[in-house]
Amino acid sequence: MKNILVTGGAGYVGSHTCKALADAGYCPITVDNLTTGHDWAVRWGPLEKIDIRQSERLVDVISRHRVSAVIHFAALSLVGQSFVDPGHYYDVNVGGTLSLLTAMQATDVRKIVFSSSCAVYGIPESLPIRETESQKPINPYGRTKAATEAMLTDFATAHNFRVAALRYFNAAGASPESKIGEAHDPETHLIPLVIETALGNRPTIDVYGDDYDTEDGTCLRDYIHVNDLARAHVAALDYLDSKEGFHAFNLGNGKAYSVLDVISAVENRVGRSVPKRVIARRQGDPAALYADASKARQALNWETRESDLATIVDSAVRWHQDTRQQIEQRKAS
Repeated sequence: MKNILVTGGAGYVGSHTCKALADAGYCPITVDNLTTGHDWAVRWGPLEKIDIRQSERLVDVISRHRVSAVIHFAALSLVGQSFVDPGHYYDVNVGGTLSLLTAMQATDVRKIVFSSSCAVYGIPESLPIRETESQKPINPYGRTKAATEAMLTDFATAHNFRVAALRYFNAAGASPESKIGEAHDPETHLIPLVIETALGNRPTIDVYGDDYDTEDGTCLRDYIHVNDLARAHVAALDYLDSKEGFHAFNLGNGKAYSVLDVISAVENRVGRSVPKRVIARRQGDPAALYADASKARQALNWETRESDLATIVDSAVRWHQDTRQQIEQRKAS
């Protein structure tokens, strides 16, 4: 059995990927400092509680567990916060990745799957977004992801690293039967915020603008189930067994749903209306973002299985109604 180092494996997408790795016969070794991750989400392999900026400790973990490859999630990801404290974002996201690559080079581990983001594109010139779209990120978070991709490209050229950069669109949904799901603090993602409002845990959901050039006036986004994302990481890991160099892939559903579409889907699932209020647009929010993921489908032999909106919302509602409420109750007691 191959051991795979998963940085940020106690987080949302990271924990689901650890499950997918275990299902595929790998042993995930989670590295997480638990500042945003959760120890209860580490269920398919050991947890090493360290910070990725501690390169010498990473060398020890990689050597001790005889790691053969890395999947790298550990990063800060709040766009608004990245404007307030960009130095911290560059330190963790770019500096942390350099620390990881240094440790990998020292232990002769040269295969890495990187959790990138559609934020590297900024406001696209055309839709759907393809991997050939120019990278023009419009916030510090997106710029740290673009800078990390550039660094990974250089390591692939200079040091024979094999790299797959997976550019996510909107991760959503949960694996309720596995007791893992979306539990950010603070929560900034639309679907869990709408669900929390529908369940009476929030007074209202804010809709940022209803005057966009879309059918219902609200933003259009591409939502992909976290289980589909997780399987793509395993596929990318296998892909790098036979591919050298740097490779970038979009991971999305290829369909665009509006904010009001999401609210309606939650209302239909929960059986009650969701209080909402329309407020001003957020600066830099494009009217529509959705992916062309055909490259990933063809090269990785991957497809989405659970990413229709109704399935995403159903899994997320069950997670919030059951497991997440139990977790919050335990934390409060």
